[in-house]
Amino acid sequence: MRDGGSGGGVITGRSWRRSRGGSATGAPWRDVPAEFGPWQTLWKRHRRWSTDGTYQVIFDHVLARQDAAGKLDWLVSADSTIVRAHQHAAGAPAAGRTGGKIE
Repeated sequence: MRDGGSGGGVITGRSWRRSRGGSATGAPWRDVPAEFGPWQTLWKRHRRWSTDGTYQVIFDHVLARQDAAGKLDWLVSADSTIVRAHQHAAGAPAAGRTGGKIE
């Protein structure tokens, strides 16, 4: 399953890593199976591709092909969730400066 330098191992290794844990952080790089290559190589290539625009080029290419094939729906979803911070995180004065009462 090694990619011989083409980058396929980085993409599949990154996909494997991201799918673990159900979040954007996923699994640690050291936990990526050896079949994708040394984790250090995957990390270095991922880091380089993140900064030099390679991922954007890949995304743009896939997007253009899918759009040309009529496979994109272009439905946009906007999240209107409001997240409130605790009053102390939002810059509220400390209890000692409010007369001991925090609302």
